[in-house]
Parts: sequence; structure tokens; C-alpha cells
Amino acid sequence: QVHVVESGGGSVQAGGSLTLSCAASGYTYRSICMGWFRQAPGKEREGVARIYTGGGSTYYADSVKGRFTISRGNAKNTVYLQMNSLKPEDTAMYYCAADVSLTDGYCSGGYPWLPNGWGQGTQVTVSS
Repeated sequence: QVHVVESGGGSVQAGGSLTLSCAASGYTYRSICMGWFRQAPGKEREGVARIYTGGGSTYYADSVKGRFTISRGNAKNTVYLQMNSLKPEDTAMYYCAADVSLTDGYCSGGYPWLPNGWGQGTQVTVSS
């Protein structure tokens, strides 16, 4: 099973920015699909963004397009989520996830995804 660890998060005022980081391990080194989900109290889990670490193809939920950017680090097991123009409705627990079985096309196509590796979550709170 893929081991995932995320960091970052915190509290910020509306309009501010935060960056989340995530590293995956426990698999044979190759390109994988990594991404971020979030879940606010009383709401369903929402896929936010994905990236295929090999080619860099990305997918974004409509709710974050133009404000969030997912990127990969020099090592293909690290990704970042730059969150700009944050809104109170972005407040949630953010989870990094990884999957070694997805293709580039499936990962960046936004298709339904149940990752096989999850981080412990990091809280993002945006105040108005």
C-alpha cells in the first residue's frame, strides 16, 4: 500500500494563500497519480485536483479552477497544492492521495477515483 504524508495547511483570511505539500512512498519508483481531496463538516468528500507525476497532466474541480495549482516536485513522489484567493467555503480537512495503478489519461481525466493510499489530513481554515 502506498504511504502518503501531507503537510502545510493552517488558518488564513479570505483572499489569502496557503501551500500544501505531499510525499508518497512504499512503491516501486514510477510515475503515479497523486491528488488532493477535501471534506468539510457535514459535506461529502470532494476531489480537488490531480496530477500525473510523469507527464504533469492535471485535473481540477470546477470549484477551484483558476485559484488552485497542483504541481510536482523534482522527485516524482512529491506534489504541492498552491491555493490562492481562498474563500471561507474552502475551509475543510484536506487529504493527499496517491494511486500507482492509474494511467495518465484516467488520472487527468477527472474520472471517479478511489485511491489506494491516503494521508492523515491537514486542516485548512479560511475566515471571512
